[in-house]
Amino acid sequence: MRNISKSFGAARALKNVSFDLHSGEVHGLLGENGAGKTTLMNILAGALPPDSGTIIINGKEVRGMTPRKAGEYKIRFIHQELNLCNDIAVYQNMFLGQEYISNFTIRKNDEVNKAREVLNFMRTGIDPRARTGDLDTAQKQQVEIARALLFQSEIIIMDEPTTALNNQEIENLFEIIRRLKNEGVSFIYISHKMPELFAIGDRYTVFRDGNFIASGYFKDIDEQKAAELLVGKTFAAANLKENTNAPPPQETAFSVHNLTGDTFSNVSFEVRKGEVVVCTGLQGSGKDELATAVFGASPVRSGYINVQNGRLGLKSIKNVIKSGVAMIPRSRKERGIIPHLSVRNNMSLAYFVSKHKKLFVNNGHESELFRYYKQKLEIKTENENDPITSLSGGNQQKVILGRWLAVNADVYIFDNPTQGIDIGAKYAIYKLLRELAAQGKAVIVFTNEFPEIRQLADRCLVFYKGKINAELPYKDLTEVSVMQYSTGTEARND
Repeated sequence: MRNISKSFGAARALKNVSFDLHSGEVHGLLGENGAGKTTLMNILAGALPPDSGTIIINGKEVRGMTPRKAGEYKIRFIHQELNLCNDIAVYQNMFLGQEYISNFTIRKNDEVNKAREVLNFMRTGIDPRARTGDLDTAQKQQVEIARALLFQSEIIIMDEPTTALNNQEIENLFEIIRRLKNEGVSFIYISHKMPELFAIGDRYTVFRDGNFIASGYFKDIDEQKAAELLVGKTFAAANLKENTNAPPPQETAFSVHNLTGDTFSNVSFEVRKGEVVVCTGLQGSGKDELATAVFGASPVRSGYINVQNGRLGLKSIKNVIKSGVAMIPRSRKERGIIPHLSVRNNMSLAYFVSKHKKLFVNNGHESELFRYYKQKLEIKTENENDPITSLSGGNQQKVILGRWLAVNADVYIFDNPTQGIDIGAKYAIYKLLRELAAQGKAVIVFTNEFPEIRQLADRCLVFYKGKINAELPYKDLTEVSVMQYSTGTEARND
């Protein structure tokens, strides 16, 4: 790609940038949220036309790139936000728009068999006939990847492909990438997870604010240098938890008593004012379902939760919010944003549900809220009335953060809060969480990333087979201990 430029109104997303990809390589595309990475890849995949510049594939200039033409060039884009139809079968999603057809009839059995072959190659254990909506987020991510492998793509673009995957699934994906790379398939790998990029990447290219910054080989730099290229300055990743000198919190703000759901049972723990408790565990440990259950977003069979004003009524999310509990959900596309509303409207939703007493929404008050959190969270947007979908994934996440900060809750539940967030923004969010604790808020974080656990946790609850297998204070937190308790190689710490 040569001298590519792209603007959206007054905002210039790409400024005369160039990018090249070799045959049989994994090329890491690095940049903060809004740097232009996804815009460039949407141009390559034909989803957006460039304002200027050229695309050259195998020495031939390609004019008027479209999604269909990209498919003919065997280019596949696995998007960060899942693009699956929940109401049809897995195999139908995999063949959508490119069905096997003979005599005006879809060859269903051939599609099922081919889909099963690819899913088994990936070791997913997914039935191609299963309804897609019945899969969890990690399985849907695997279906997206399988769809790209189905038609023997030669250039595969992966935008944050491991967000919902556990360690074993990530290693399986890397094994598939290495096998295909040896067959000449090229990968463009977009991720904010530095260890992954260094584990799988051959070369890198860095973008910042729509500009090309640098390109080279991963073997010639380290994670520290990569972070400095990303943010444009020396980046010192100080540990926020170690720099916290507050006295140990005492007053309980949120207590869970023998809570039981479909995938967890008899879970009990408490969170004190001014404390950050992190919950972690592998996929299937019950942790993900617990995250939504404690907010009233998924059913519980028995048990109860107490907050400061008494028993928490879990049958209504509105009541949960009014009881002083807020939640930043995972999978922002499915659970966070409302795509047809503006940035401003998305940010103000929780406030007007929980705090607003009047019949009508005050536009001026809504704009005031937006301006305050735009500045506080450094949200990059041109206009508060732009649709939320016009923002990068990381800036969408910041809008959701602003939505819940506006309610000034007593208890904050963060479920995978840095999904799709760049390294600089991650640190800003970690700082924000520690600031909430310093203000006396009770903070609960659900995450699988150990660096995140280490940055945030006063205590860490490790889940295994639907139960808390260990409660680790900060001083006992090591990656090895967390993994041992997550996999059941260590017995419950009673």
